[in-house]
Amino acid sequence: MKKLIIVLGCILFASNVFSQSFVSPINFVENEINKHKVISFINKQVKDDYSAIGMDDPSTLRMMEKENLKAFKKLTEATNSSLLKTVIKTYCEIGMCNYSTILMMYNEQNKASKKTLKW
Repeated sequence: MKKLIIVLGCILFASNVFSQSFVSPINFVENEINKHKVISFINKQVKDDYSAIGMDDPSTLRMMEKENLKAFKKLTEATNSSLLKTVIKTYCEIGMCNYSTILMMYNEQNKASKKTLKW
């Protein structure tokens, strides 16, 4: 019985640690485990970001969680995966690793990549 409790404790600890890390939308496989990982990351990231600025009321948190999930779903449909990788790397390295920011910057950079200088 002790071994079972220890194993279950380790599994729960590992699932919490791994489920709160960034989940890339590139080649995302939609299943219950991966959905849980995305939700866990969004919940933690939004709570951390908005607590830091004193805006961690339930209404704001739920609204921003919803926006981040919506952005994640749109990012799974991104067509330029090399650009998306670059955007993710850039913004996660500077502490702006949320799906809403990543989507906004991916869209802007994708649009700019199709333009050329004209006289």
